Amino acid sequence: MTSLEAAAALQNIQGKYKALRPAMNERVRRLWVAAEARALGRGGINLVHQATGLAQNTIRAGIQELEHAQANPDDLLAPARVRRAGAGRKKLTQIAPTLLADLESLVEPTTRGHPESPLRWTCKSLRQLATALQEQGHRLSAQSVSDLLRQLGYSLQANRKIQEGIGHPDRDAQFSYINERTRAFQERAQPVISVDTKKKELVGNYKNGGREWRPQGEPEAVRVHDFVDEQLGKAIPYGVYDLTQNAGWVSVGVDHDTAPFAVATILRWWEHWWEQMGKPLYPQASELQIMADGGGSNSSRSRLWKAALQRLADATGLRVSVCHFPPGTSKWNKIEHRMFSFISLNWRGRPLVSHEVILSLIGSTRTRTGLSLQGALDPNPYPTRLKVSDAELSQVQLERHDFHGEWNYTIAPRK
Repeated sequence: MTSLEAAAALQNIQGKYKALRPAMNERVRRLWVAAEARALGRGGINLVHQATGLAQNTIRAGIQELEHAQANPDDLLAPARVRRAGAGRKKLTQIAPTLLADLESLVEPTTRGHPESPLRWTCKSLRQLATALQEQGHRLSAQSVSDLLRQLGYSLQANRKIQEGIGHPDRDAQFSYINERTRAFQERAQPVISVDTKKKELVGNYKNGGREWRPQGEPEAVRVHDFVDEQLGKAIPYGVYDLTQNAGWVSVGVDHDTAPFAVATILRWWEHWWEQMGKPLYPQASELQIMADGGGSNSSRSRLWKAALQRLADATGLRVSVCHFPPGTSKWNKIEHRMFSFISLNWRGRPLVSHEVILSLIGSTRTRTGLSLQGALDPNPYPTRLKVSDAELSQVQLERHDFHGEWNYTIAPRK
């Protein structure tokens, strides 16, 4: 048989086997491959083995059955067992009755096994579990460990963020307070914004998480090491999200994430946005409601934040009200899942090679609900460790609300 004939025969057997396999039990399959191997003649067993994946010993056993049937035709047609009684490989759990218990003691040592299990403080990979079981006298492979784990109801799982720690007793009440004030401001046609700092980003040809469509086998090449480029530095995006208009502003800073930088972003948003859209949308604007986290540059305990807000109130003539989220609840801030998350999706898999690229990706972010974004670079320096004296703090026109005044307060403009 030539190589071309062998290739044609191989393809022919593969096609027939694929079509007939669902309808054949083990005995019929064995007899069928034996008949095909005999028909091919010399080399037929190896060729059928390659086409079907069945062991050569299985094919030889089928040939022996066919030869026996030629001498005894009635045996082939008579009802017969697919396997003889007791044939086939025994299950591992039948060979070793303690196997499942030994495996569980390795996977969950603190609850089902000895607390000093050798695998307690190591990564429980299939290979390591198989090795540990082999040391106990069991004979099995890593794949067998995988099958047994699924039989026991185990699966590969990652950590899940569920435990939030001890919550503040007035946590839910603060959320209700924020929602009530938000509705009240919107009913009076007063602007309501959510503010926060997005994750700092390295500027340059660095790997950015996520994937995007590119020609196969041509991933974009980026730097191996994520060392800060001294010339490009980092990007510090601080965002302002208007809940009512579903619109946002992002200032990309280059220095430090401080309270003056945060308030400068709010002021820049107000001046830019007010000139373009704010006047017709909020013609009677006299107040501004800000929702912010309780820490970071807009911390509820920061004197610098309150002093900077006083300058914002003086510059805009607005009564600036602030409501901070309770400790440990920053993920509920609207800007996180209505604006920042979509920015991250828009620039996934793309190196942020310059501030211009970052601003372009921010400005081009859109959603089905109509989110629109604008932004600008803020090259100004914002030094850290600035102090606000008692005298300066006393000049802040701060009015604490009756409910948790440390979280909720209003700063009036100075006349």
